[in-house]
Amino acid sequence: MGEAGPKPVSGEALPPDDELAAVEQAALSFARAAGEAIVASLGTELTIEYKTEGKNGAEPTDPVSQIDRAVEAMIRERLAKEWPDHAIIGEEVDEQPAVDAEYTWAIDPVDGTTNFVNGFPLYCASIGVLHRGRPVVGATWVAASRELRPGVMHSRAGQPLSFEGVAMPASNLEQRARRPLAAAPGGSPGRTPRWDNRVTGSAALECAFTAAGIFTQCSFGGLRIWDLASGIALAQSAGLDVRARRGGEWVAFDRFTPPAQVKEDREPTLRDWSEPVLMGRAESVSHYLSMRKRPGIVATIVRRMLGR
Repeated sequence: MGEAGPKPVSGEALPPDDELAAVEQAALSFARAAGEAIVASLGTELTIEYKTEGKNGAEPTDPVSQIDRAVEAMIRERLAKEWPDHAIIGEEVDEQPAVDAEYTWAIDPVDGTTNFVNGFPLYCASIGVLHRGRPVVGATWVAASRELRPGVMHSRAGQPLSFEGVAMPASNLEQRARRPLAAAPGGSPGRTPRWDNRVTGSAALECAFTAAGIFTQCSFGGLRIWDLASGIALAQSAGLDVRARRGGEWVAFDRFTPPAQVKEDREPTLRDWSEPVLMGRAESVSHYLSMRKRPGIVATIVRRMLGR
Protein backbone atom coordinates (compact mmCIF):
# COMPACT_ATOMS: atom_id res chain seq x y z
CA MET A 1 0.00 0.00 0.00
CA GLY A 2 1.09 3.57 -0.68
CA GLU A 3 3.37 2.68 -3.58
CA ALA A 4 2.56 3.10 -7.26
CA GLY A 5 -0.25 0.86 -8.41
CA PRO A 6 0.11 -2.17 -10.65
CA LYS A 7 1.05 -1.85 -14.28
CA PRO A 8 -1.84 -1.52 -16.75
CA VAL A 9 -3.83 -4.72 -17.09
CA SER A 10 -3.80 -4.43 -20.86
CA GLY A 11 -0.01 -4.20 -21.01
CA GLU A 12 -0.32 -1.05 -23.11
CA ALA A 13 2.45 1.48 -22.50
CA LEU A 14 1.61 4.60 -20.53
CA PRO A 15 2.13 8.06 -22.02
CA PRO A 16 5.45 9.70 -20.98
CA ASP A 17 5.50 10.58 -17.30
CA ASP A 18 6.27 14.25 -17.93
CA GLU A 19 3.15 14.43 -20.09
CA LEU A 20 1.03 12.81 -17.38
CA ALA A 21 2.62 15.05 -14.74
CA ALA A 22 1.47 18.13 -16.65
CA VAL A 23 -2.06 16.73 -16.90
CA GLU A 24 -2.05 15.88 -13.18
CA GLN A 25 -0.96 19.40 -12.25
CA ALA A 26 -3.76 20.85 -14.35
CA ALA A 27 -6.31 18.51 -12.79
CA LEU A 28 -5.01 19.41 -9.32
CA SER A 29 -5.34 23.12 -10.13
CA PHE A 30 -8.88 22.67 -11.46
CA ALA A 31 -9.92 20.61 -8.43
CA ARG A 32 -8.55 23.25 -6.06
CA ALA A 33 -10.44 25.96 -7.95
CA ALA A 34 -13.60 23.86 -7.73
CA GLY A 35 -13.14 23.50 -3.99
CA GLU A 36 -12.59 27.24 -3.59
CA ALA A 37 -15.82 27.95 -5.48
CA ILE A 38 -17.74 25.47 -3.36
CA VAL A 39 -16.39 26.89 -0.09
CA ALA A 40 -17.10 30.47 -1.24
CA SER A 41 -20.74 29.53 -1.82
CA LEU A 42 -21.29 28.29 1.73
CA GLY A 43 -23.78 30.46 3.57
CA THR A 44 -25.10 32.00 0.35
CA GLU A 45 -28.55 31.48 -1.11
CA LEU A 46 -28.45 28.61 -3.60
CA THR A 47 -30.68 28.15 -6.62
CA ILE A 48 -31.61 24.48 -6.63
CA GLU A 49 -33.37 22.52 -9.36
CA TYR A 50 -34.22 18.84 -9.43
CA LYS A 51 -33.59 16.46 -12.31
CA THR A 52 -36.09 13.83 -11.15
CA GLU A 53 -39.59 14.62 -9.95
CA GLY A 54 -40.95 12.65 -7.03
CA LYS A 55 -43.77 10.17 -7.54
CA ASN A 56 -46.88 9.54 -5.44
CA GLY A 57 -46.36 12.66 -3.38
CA ALA A 58 -42.66 12.10 -2.70
CA GLU A 59 -40.21 14.99 -2.81
CA PRO A 60 -38.02 15.32 -5.95
CA THR A 61 -34.53 13.83 -6.11
CA ASP A 62 -31.17 14.41 -7.82
CA PRO A 63 -30.68 18.13 -7.14
CA VAL A 64 -28.41 20.44 -9.11
CA SER A 65 -27.34 23.88 -7.94
CA GLN A 66 -25.87 26.87 -9.73
CA ILE A 67 -22.55 25.90 -8.11
CA ASP A 68 -22.58 22.53 -9.92
CA ARG A 69 -23.07 24.31 -13.23
CA ALA A 70 -20.63 27.14 -12.51
CA VAL A 71 -17.82 24.79 -11.48
CA GLU A 72 -18.23 22.61 -14.55
CA ALA A 73 -18.35 25.68 -16.81
CA MET A 74 -15.14 26.99 -15.23
CA ILE A 75 -13.30 23.71 -15.79
CA ARG A 76 -14.57 23.45 -19.37
CA GLU A 77 -13.41 26.99 -20.14
CA ARG A 78 -9.93 26.40 -18.74
CA LEU A 79 -9.60 23.07 -20.52
CA ALA A 80 -10.64 24.58 -23.84
CA LYS A 81 -7.79 27.09 -23.53
CA GLU A 82 -5.08 24.70 -22.33
CA TRP A 83 -5.94 21.49 -24.23
CA PRO A 84 -8.49 22.20 -26.95
CA ASP A 85 -8.02 18.72 -28.44
CA HIS A 86 -9.02 16.94 -25.20
CA ALA A 87 -12.58 15.63 -24.93
CA ILE A 88 -14.81 16.44 -21.95
CA ILE A 89 -17.57 14.48 -20.27
CA GLY A 90 -19.34 16.46 -17.54
CA GLU A 91 -22.37 15.56 -15.49
CA GLU A 92 -24.17 18.84 -16.05
CA VAL A 93 -23.68 19.30 -19.82
CA ASP A 94 -25.29 16.57 -21.88
CA GLU A 95 -22.87 16.43 -24.81
CA GLN A 96 -21.29 13.38 -26.40
CA PRO A 97 -17.46 13.41 -26.42
CA ALA A 98 -15.36 12.87 -29.52
CA VAL A 99 -14.93 9.12 -29.96
CA ASP A 100 -11.36 9.42 -31.26
CA ALA A 101 -9.94 11.75 -28.58
CA GLU A 102 -6.64 10.63 -27.06
CA TYR A 103 -7.48 12.22 -23.69
CA THR A 104 -10.93 12.54 -22.13
CA TRP A 105 -11.72 14.44 -18.92
CA ALA A 106 -14.62 13.15 -16.80
CA ILE A 107 -15.93 15.86 -14.45
CA ASP A 108 -18.37 15.75 -11.57
CA PRO A 109 -18.38 19.35 -10.29
CA VAL A 110 -20.15 18.51 -7.02
CA ASP A 111 -20.61 14.85 -6.19
CA GLY A 112 -22.98 14.55 -3.26
CA THR A 113 -25.09 17.58 -4.17
CA THR A 114 -27.91 16.48 -1.84
CA ASN A 115 -25.40 16.56 1.03
CA PHE A 116 -24.04 19.92 -0.17
CA VAL A 117 -27.38 21.74 -0.39
CA ASN A 118 -28.36 20.40 3.05
CA GLY A 119 -25.10 21.45 4.72
CA PHE A 120 -23.94 17.87 5.35
CA PRO A 121 -20.16 18.13 4.80
CA LEU A 122 -19.59 14.92 2.85
CA TYR A 123 -19.22 15.91 -0.79
CA CYS A 124 -16.46 16.50 -3.31
CA ALA A 125 -15.46 17.71 -6.76
CA SER A 126 -14.12 14.92 -8.94
CA ILE A 127 -11.91 15.16 -12.04
CA GLY A 128 -10.67 12.04 -13.80
CA VAL A 129 -8.56 11.95 -16.96
CA LEU A 130 -8.59 9.00 -19.33
CA HIS A 131 -6.02 8.09 -21.96
CA ARG A 132 -7.87 6.14 -24.63
CA GLY A 133 -10.36 5.06 -21.98
CA ARG A 134 -7.82 4.13 -19.28
CA PRO A 135 -7.83 6.22 -16.07
CA VAL A 136 -4.41 7.86 -15.83
CA VAL A 137 -5.02 10.90 -13.62
CA GLY A 138 -7.36 11.53 -10.72
CA ALA A 139 -7.96 14.68 -8.69
CA THR A 140 -10.74 14.78 -6.11
CA TRP A 141 -11.29 17.78 -3.86
CA VAL A 142 -12.82 16.49 -0.63
CA ALA A 143 -14.71 18.62 1.88
CA ALA A 144 -13.43 16.41 4.70
CA SER A 145 -10.37 14.20 5.06
CA ARG A 146 -8.44 12.09 7.53
CA GLU A 147 -6.39 15.24 8.14
CA LEU A 148 -9.63 17.03 9.25
CA ARG A 149 -9.36 19.61 6.49
CA PRO A 150 -10.49 19.98 2.90
CA GLY A 151 -8.02 19.37 0.10
CA VAL A 152 -7.30 17.46 -3.09
CA MET A 153 -6.36 13.80 -3.27
CA HIS A 154 -4.59 13.25 -6.57
CA SER A 155 -2.42 10.83 -8.52
CA ARG A 156 -1.20 9.83 -11.94
CA ALA A 157 -0.56 6.37 -13.33
CA GLY A 158 2.70 4.88 -12.11
CA GLN A 159 3.01 7.26 -9.16
CA PRO A 160 1.78 7.10 -5.55
CA LEU A 161 -1.35 8.67 -4.15
CA SER A 162 -0.90 12.23 -2.84
CA PHE A 163 -2.86 14.73 -0.74
CA GLU A 164 -2.23 18.37 -1.63
CA GLY A 165 1.09 17.67 -3.31
CA VAL A 166 2.47 15.40 -0.60
CA ALA A 167 2.71 11.65 -1.16
CA MET A 168 0.61 9.80 1.39
CA PRO A 169 2.82 7.53 3.56
CA ALA A 170 2.09 3.83 3.31
CA SER A 171 1.30 3.81 7.03
CA ASN A 172 -1.59 6.21 6.38
CA LEU A 173 -3.13 3.80 3.89
CA GLU A 174 -2.95 0.71 6.07
CA GLN A 175 -5.98 -0.72 7.79
CA ARG A 176 -5.69 0.15 11.49
CA ALA A 177 -8.88 -1.09 13.13
CA ARG A 178 -9.50 -4.77 13.66
CA ARG A 179 -13.03 -4.27 12.36
CA PRO A 180 -12.84 -1.83 9.43
CA LEU A 181 -15.42 0.25 7.60
CA ALA A 182 -16.62 -0.19 4.03
CA ALA A 183 -18.81 1.93 1.77
CA ALA A 184 -21.95 0.26 0.44
CA PRO A 185 -24.97 1.22 -1.69
CA GLY A 186 -27.98 2.72 0.04
CA GLY A 187 -30.27 0.11 1.59
CA SER A 188 -27.39 -2.25 2.40
CA PRO A 189 -27.22 -3.83 5.86
CA GLY A 190 -25.11 -1.93 8.34
CA ARG A 191 -22.86 -4.87 9.18
CA THR A 192 -21.24 -7.85 7.46
CA PRO A 193 -19.11 -10.60 9.04
CA ARG A 194 -15.88 -8.68 8.29
CA TRP A 195 -16.74 -4.96 8.36
CA ASP A 196 -19.36 -2.30 9.09
CA ASN A 197 -20.94 -0.48 6.16
CA ARG A 198 -21.36 3.25 5.72
CA VAL A 199 -23.37 5.17 3.10
CA THR A 200 -22.01 8.68 2.50
CA GLY A 201 -24.16 9.85 -0.40
CA SER A 202 -21.13 10.51 -2.64
CA ALA A 203 -19.61 7.74 -4.75
CA ALA A 204 -16.55 9.80 -5.70
CA LEU A 205 -15.91 10.57 -2.04
CA GLU A 206 -16.22 6.89 -1.14
CA CYS A 207 -13.62 6.04 -3.80
CA ALA A 208 -11.25 8.67 -2.41
CA PHE A 209 -11.77 7.44 1.15
CA THR A 210 -11.13 3.85 0.04
CA ALA A 211 -7.92 4.89 -1.72
CA ALA A 212 -6.86 6.69 1.47
CA GLY A 213 -7.44 3.60 3.60
CA ILE A 214 -10.47 4.98 5.48
CA PHE A 215 -12.72 2.34 3.90
CA THR A 216 -11.49 -1.19 3.25
CA GLN A 217 -13.59 -1.36 0.09
CA CYS A 218 -16.49 0.25 -1.76
CA SER A 219 -18.98 -1.10 -4.27
CA PHE A 220 -21.33 0.51 -6.78
CA GLY A 221 -24.10 -0.48 -9.16
CA GLY A 222 -24.50 1.14 -12.56
CA LEU A 223 -23.05 4.60 -11.95
CA ARG A 224 -21.68 6.94 -14.61
CA ILE A 225 -18.17 7.65 -15.76
CA TRP A 226 -17.95 11.04 -13.99
CA ASP A 227 -18.77 9.34 -10.68
CA LEU A 228 -15.84 6.91 -10.79
CA ALA A 229 -13.12 8.04 -13.24
CA SER A 230 -11.05 9.95 -10.70
CA GLY A 231 -11.69 7.44 -7.92
CA ILE A 232 -10.49 4.50 -9.98
CA ALA A 233 -7.27 6.36 -10.85
CA LEU A 234 -6.72 7.13 -7.15
CA ALA A 235 -7.44 3.55 -6.12
CA GLN A 236 -5.07 2.11 -8.70
CA SER A 237 -2.28 4.44 -7.56
CA ALA A 238 -2.91 3.25 -4.00
CA GLY A 239 -2.37 -0.34 -5.17
CA LEU A 240 -5.99 -1.41 -4.64
CA ASP A 241 -7.82 -4.20 -6.42
CA VAL A 242 -10.35 -2.64 -8.84
CA ARG A 243 -12.94 -4.83 -10.57
CA ALA A 244 -15.82 -4.33 -13.02
CA ARG A 245 -18.67 -6.74 -13.58
CA ARG A 246 -18.71 -7.78 -17.24
CA GLY A 247 -20.38 -10.78 -18.80
CA GLY A 248 -21.51 -12.03 -15.41
CA GLU A 249 -17.95 -12.03 -13.98
CA TRP A 250 -15.98 -9.61 -11.82
CA VAL A 251 -12.87 -8.90 -13.92
CA ALA A 252 -9.86 -6.65 -13.31
CA PHE A 253 -10.72 -3.12 -14.42
CA ASP A 254 -8.49 -1.82 -17.17
CA ARG A 255 -10.40 0.89 -18.99
CA PHE A 256 -13.76 2.48 -19.69
CA THR A 257 -15.36 1.39 -22.95
CA PRO A 258 -18.63 2.48 -24.58
CA PRO A 259 -21.51 -0.01 -24.47
CA ALA A 260 -22.26 -2.05 -27.56
CA GLN A 261 -25.39 -0.05 -28.29
CA VAL A 262 -27.64 2.71 -26.98
CA LYS A 263 -31.33 3.47 -27.37
CA GLU A 264 -30.71 6.57 -29.47
CA ASP A 265 -29.86 6.34 -33.15
CA ARG A 266 -26.17 7.21 -32.76
CA GLU A 267 -22.79 5.70 -32.05
CA PRO A 268 -22.21 4.87 -28.35
CA THR A 269 -19.60 6.96 -26.53
CA LEU A 270 -17.87 6.90 -23.16
CA ARG A 271 -20.67 9.08 -21.78
CA ASP A 272 -22.94 6.03 -22.08
CA TRP A 273 -20.70 3.82 -19.90
CA SER A 274 -22.32 2.26 -16.83
CA GLU A 275 -21.05 -0.88 -15.06
CA PRO A 276 -20.98 -2.25 -11.50
CA VAL A 277 -17.57 -1.55 -9.94
CA LEU A 278 -15.86 -2.92 -6.84
CA MET A 279 -12.59 -1.67 -5.37
CA GLY A 280 -10.62 -2.12 -2.19
CA ARG A 281 -7.89 -3.97 -0.38
CA ALA A 282 -7.18 -7.31 -2.08
CA GLU A 283 -8.27 -9.39 0.91
CA SER A 284 -11.53 -7.45 1.27
CA VAL A 285 -12.37 -7.76 -2.41
CA SER A 286 -11.55 -11.47 -2.31
CA HIS A 287 -13.79 -11.96 0.74
CA TYR A 288 -16.61 -9.98 -0.89
CA LEU A 289 -16.47 -12.11 -4.03
CA SER A 290 -16.29 -15.38 -2.10
CA MET A 291 -19.29 -14.38 0.02
CA ARG A 292 -21.47 -13.61 -2.98
CA LYS A 293 -21.07 -17.21 -4.16
CA ARG A 294 -23.26 -18.38 -1.30
CA PRO A 295 -26.35 -16.95 0.42
CA GLY A 296 -25.61 -14.29 2.98
CA ILE A 297 -25.33 -10.61 3.72
CA VAL A 298 -22.82 -9.74 1.01
CA ALA A 299 -24.82 -11.62 -1.64
CA THR A 300 -27.82 -9.51 -0.69
CA ILE A 301 -25.75 -6.36 -1.18
CA VAL A 302 -24.69 -7.49 -4.66
CA ARG A 303 -28.27 -8.25 -5.67
CA ARG A 304 -29.31 -4.77 -4.57
CA MET A 305 -26.41 -3.25 -6.52
CA LEU A 306 -27.56 -5.00 -9.67
CA GLY A 307 -31.23 -4.23 -9.09
CA ARG A 308 -32.24 -7.84 -8.69
